[in-house]
Amino acid sequence: MSEKKMSSSRKHHLKSLMLSIAKGLLDKETKEREEERVRYMAENCPPLSLHGSMQELQELCRELHHKIDTVDEQRYDLESKVVKCDKEIEDLKIKVQDLKGKFKKPPLRKVRMSADAMLQALLGSKHKVNLDLRANLKQVKKEVKEEDKDLRDVGDWRKNIEDKAGMDGRKKMFESEA
Repeated sequence: MSEKKMSSSRKHHLKSLMLSIAKGLLDKETKEREEERVRYMAENCPPLSLHGSMQELQELCRELHHKIDTVDEQRYDLESKVVKCDKEIEDLKIKVQDLKGKFKKPPLRKVRMSADAMLQALLGSKHKVNLDLRANLKQVKKEVKEEDKDLRDVGDWRKNIEDKAGMDGRKKMFESEA
């Protein structure tokens, strides 16, 4: 099957149709929400009539406080249920991953990048990092002391083989055979 390419005018026409349908659905949804809100408010919050005595107003305030308390309790209960369900979902996700077995590690690709470029990518272009470590080192001149030189001469076994050979003629005997 060969797929034919759509012309740009056809694409544009289909896109505009989809957008107009979506706009109509959004308008319909907002109208339904508004009607639902008005219906709920009429059902739960009757219009307020303020002509009356002080006693009636106090009673109205007590009723409103009682309703506020009940709504707050319901909100708290629902919130605790949601938190509990979220924890259960997380536990189930972990169990599912454990049942699947080992985690698949994605294959790592070799990236050729210098250390400077890597640090610049990690830290951003603001931070200039230079990994030329030798540039930061101090130049130190090594002083050779005579004591060190003497210790090196004594410490070298090749130079002092005559002293270690013992029995003076033994070294000569080995030299003549070789």
